[in-house]
Amino acid sequence: MSFKAERIVATHAVLKACGLCETVRSSPSSGEAILKNDSTPVTVADFGSQALINLELMKSFNYPVMAEEEGSALQSPDYRHIKSMVLEFVNGIQPGLSEGKILAAINNSSYKGGRTGRFWTLDPIDGTKGFLRDEQYAIALALIEDGKVVLGILGCPNLPRNLEKPDAQKGCLFIAVKGGGTVTRPLDNPEERPVAVTGIDDPCRAIVCESVEPSHSSRTDSDKFREILKIESPPIRMDSQCKYGLVARGDSSIYLRIPTSSDYTEKVWDHAAGWIIVEEAGGRVTDVFGNPVDFSVGRSLESNKGIVATNGRLHNRVIAAVRTGSGMNN
Repeated sequence: MSFKAERIVATHAVLKACGLCETVRSSPSSGEAILKNDSTPVTVADFGSQALINLELMKSFNYPVMAEEEGSALQSPDYRHIKSMVLEFVNGIQPGLSEGKILAAINNSSYKGGRTGRFWTLDPIDGTKGFLRDEQYAIALALIEDGKVVLGILGCPNLPRNLEKPDAQKGCLFIAVKGGGTVTRPLDNPEERPVAVTGIDDPCRAIVCESVEPSHSSRTDSDKFREILKIESPPIRMDSQCKYGLVARGDSSIYLRIPTSSDYTEKVWDHAAGWIIVEEAGGRVTDVFGNPVDFSVGRSLESNKGIVATNGRLHNRVIAAVRTGSGMNN
């Protein structure tokens, strides 16, 4: 199945969300945030992005949605000003929407997942701290069918199209459909071009990317890993699933997310879109033990620990080095 209709609607939805996020990012409202129970921030842009994307999906499909954010905090008198800004920015992109419709769209997010049927999974801003720092963030949308990712789109509004020219043109989409390869395109131009992972097979020549936030991936284990494989280049540290995009288009050969604690579990929306974008570009994505990533067991990746994405050729050696450096056993 080509998922042509889903691809068209999802691409349009992510482009709308990219426009809203960049509008918010350039406004005095960019720093407005609510601190969630897990001490992570959710911003006006997170809520607005989720509203716009869910509205587009709901118009065309009846698939349930698993999304990161929920809008109950917007009903609190303490956050009335944030709710007003969300409504304003969403209507700036799509005029004429009522408060009720926008809030209902934000809250259309609680699907629990499972092994059968289709559902969307959405992170309206992956890398919210990067967004707040005016650095990297991504809008990540994927379609899962019977526990398998079949479509993924990453909107990366602040990502340089050429990492060697960081101050030149920025902003791109990565799009992948099962069996159809991965393409990239600018936000302002529909012309797509295919991308592919690097052909590097010597680990010492590899470039590693990892999270900016030390709580997301063990820096100590990453340093040991690079020492084991004699990797010479310093790591690229970047927020969000943009790192999957770097591997897919050949800017990096390895993306590591090594658990910082034994009880930490990754979330489906943090990896589904990036997973298919790397896999369809010719790479490979598993957990740190080399196990397939299982998107069928709920809202978290309960069957997996950490994430390793590579160009494929390096994968087995990377897994062995990660396990040696971290001392983890399956």
